[in-house]
Amino acid sequence: MDFLVFQYPMITVQACLDGILLGVLFALIAYGMALQWGVMNIINIAQGDLVILGGYIAYFMYLYGIHPAWGVIVAPVIMYFVGIAIYKLVINKVVDRDLFISILATFGISILFMQLMNFAFGADVVLANSGYGTTMLFDSNVVLPNSKIFSAFISILFAVCLVIYMKKSKLGRAIRATAQNARAAKILGVDTEKVYAATFGINAALCGVAGALISITFTIHPYMGLPYTIRSFMIVIVAGLGNLPGVAMSGMGLGVFEEFADYILGTEFRIGSVFLLLVLILVYRRFKLSRKREYLK
Repeated sequence: MDFLVFQYPMITVQACLDGILLGVLFALIAYGMALQWGVMNIINIAQGDLVILGGYIAYFMYLYGIHPAWGVIVAPVIMYFVGIAIYKLVINKVVDRDLFISILATFGISILFMQLMNFAFGADVVLANSGYGTTMLFDSNVVLPNSKIFSAFISILFAVCLVIYMKKSKLGRAIRATAQNARAAKILGVDTEKVYAATFGINAALCGVAGALISITFTIHPYMGLPYTIRSFMIVIVAGLGNLPGVAMSGMGLGVFEEFADYILGTEFRIGSVFLLLVLILVYRRFKLSRKREYLK
């Protein structure tokens, strides 16, 4: 298959277009992680599980005869309040604590969510069929599911709306001020507790949107969250906090990488290649930081 990728250009075009559309969706999830990480200094291991929960909301709308595309409106509203509840119950107790404590806390939330979703929804792999059909390009040599195009468009739309909201709204300005210096923002009258809760709620809402899009584009099951957590973590590590264009580019790059790994290595090695890439990135970043410390000496 690796020879086919290089011998037939249309396969390369197919992989690139699929990867870009997929990467935009990854970037939306990663932007939520980058937002709450930058504001609250918390790495949310349960990020992917929030995505899958949002996917189940759209799936159950589909089961009751409502088109799952409406999930991109319903899921973020429900997930926003789920995020607020998680913050009130757990996250507010680990804010301003050691980063490792927040990792342990959100890892516990992840395990709890997986078991609850397994109990409530079962372990079957499910899909909310959108019925959107496909788009043919280049004399039908490239086939793009319209659900992927729809997902990419909605992801971009929500990302743009969030950027505008963060720049123009009072809460958005408070979130940005808290991210820059939480202590100074609090002295100037910003209710940082409200900001933290809203930030985690917004992150959960973005996960709800992404989950609804994933449920109509791919498949979901209760134990599928970890790969999405790893993807978003990797994108943020590469792009950096607060760098939305970098998050978008890193997300699309990861999507293209996964598609080529799928074509060259096979579907069974797709997720494994993502984990391997994460290890390589972390080793490289560690080497880069050690070199900087040597220069400072």
